[in-house]
Amino acid sequence: MTMTPGTRRFAWILWIALIAVWFGTLDYRRLVRPDEGRYAEIPREMVASGDWLTPRLNAIKYFEKPALQYWATATGYEAFGEHQWTARLWPALTGFFGVLLGWYTGRRLWGPQAGALTAAILASCLLYLVMSQIITLDMGLSFFLQLAWTGFFFAQQGDTRSARRWMWVAWAALALAVLSKGLVALVLTGSTLFAYSLLNRDWSPWRRLSPISGLLLFFAITAPWFVAVSLANPEFPHFFFIHEHFERFLTTVHRRNQPDWYFFVIYTLGALPWTFMLLHAMLKSWRREGTAPFQPPRFLLLWIAITFGFFSVSSSKLPSYILPIFPALALLGGKVLGNLSRRGLLLHLGTLVLLALPALWFAPHLVNGVDHEYSYEMLSGYANWLTGAALLLLLTLAAATTLAWNRRNMPALIVLASGSLLAGSGVLLGHDNLAPYYSASDIAAKTRSLLTPGVPFYSVRGYEQTLPFYINRTVTLVEYTDELAFGIGQEPDKWIPTVAEFRPRWEQDKDAFAIMPLSVLPAMQAEGLPMQEVARDKRNVIIRKPQ
Repeated sequence: MTMTPGTRRFAWILWIALIAVWFGTLDYRRLVRPDEGRYAEIPREMVASGDWLTPRLNAIKYFEKPALQYWATATGYEAFGEHQWTARLWPALTGFFGVLLGWYTGRRLWGPQAGALTAAILASCLLYLVMSQIITLDMGLSFFLQLAWTGFFFAQQGDTRSARRWMWVAWAALALAVLSKGLVALVLTGSTLFAYSLLNRDWSPWRRLSPISGLLLFFAITAPWFVAVSLANPEFPHFFFIHEHFERFLTTVHRRNQPDWYFFVIYTLGALPWTFMLLHAMLKSWRREGTAPFQPPRFLLLWIAITFGFFSVSSSKLPSYILPIFPALALLGGKVLGNLSRRGLLLHLGTLVLLALPALWFAPHLVNGVDHEYSYEMLSGYANWLTGAALLLLLTLAAATTLAWNRRNMPALIVLASGSLLAGSGVLLGHDNLAPYYSASDIAAKTRSLLTPGVPFYSVRGYEQTLPFYINRTVTLVEYTDELAFGIGQEPDKWIPTVAEFRPRWEQDKDAFAIMPLSVLPAMQAEGLPMQEVARDKRNVIIRKPQ
């Protein structure tokens, strides 16, 4: 596909529009529990304490994940201040870099059309878009894994010197993936490479791995922090390597057990609007292309299958776990979908219409879910956003269908991607209407001006993850451990085991605040705990000791 000057200008306009949509709304939504509160707060405490070695959540040791994203976010705080958008900047940046890398990889492997379609597909897949806009560790992991297998691909091409340089890129990316989320990066990449060589009876890629220099680079990046944090905290190695990897995978200790078919549903929804087209692309991708010994489409198919299967058999499941398959899916889509027949594209678009129409009908009925957690105002506000998103998607499908009917498949696919990106952004932005249930932002705003340095702030029988970030300080847990149980076991002086022990401290304090779930408040009132209410939302209430 040859790009004319007009086409180039249009491509630049699309990239600029993508950047505006991708980064322009990071500050719009309030942080939601639990992940956004947790992963915004840990870096804030790093900056506040000056300790960038030992991760802490609510001032308690927190060893569940490595520190790379914490460092990146803390750096953002120091450079730009502690805001919602700086807390979300790392997932947004790594997600956008993944789109750029997909464009570059598709272009280099299969030409400009494949590169453009890869970027368009990846940026507009619903799950990938959402995960780039919320704070979890999965987008960073996904990007560095993508960079690792991309470097591996290009190491299979060209001369020995070029192969070595690309493998250094792959080894460095793999090290950063480990520092993002742990040993799962090694399991996925190693399993895929072994399966590829076994099924294709081709062990030649192993000769270009540069194992000696690559491993030296890998350990030079990963070892310093793991060694230093282990020396400072002797309890770290067992908890991180045994509990967080083997016990999390093999048991339901984190209460994230889901049925075996769970990720089929996540894929179906998360790959929209490309769900069925990407299945078509996968079916077309196993056959050998050309005479080159290394076959990237086959490797990508195995990457998708192994990643999907690995997390499906795990006893711990969250929607974001299969995020690393999406860059590979987009690359296969970029290669295949540009050559989709007019009939095939129209069939796929028609299927999407059958999905969008029920969504348009359902959106206004969201208000029927009004209860003590979700008010009419919250649900009607979100329903308006969902209705607008469904209408936009239908208009997009109408435009794409018209273009496809006139045999303009490439413009039709770009229109589908653009409209779906905007519609998906609307679904995400509208969720902020539900913030009174999912975020402590509002009650924190009503409390912040009352707080003075050193005043005690307790959290009774619960822990609202987003509160410490918004009040810019930690709280003292009372009769609650949950995910902080291990850290509390190491530093038991940092919590209060029972309400009975909490009450005399409350009564002795000259001034004090406490947050508790609404369900706990009646019991505290019945016990005669002296209090005056400061603020409440749909989930929690903040009280103050009467002055």
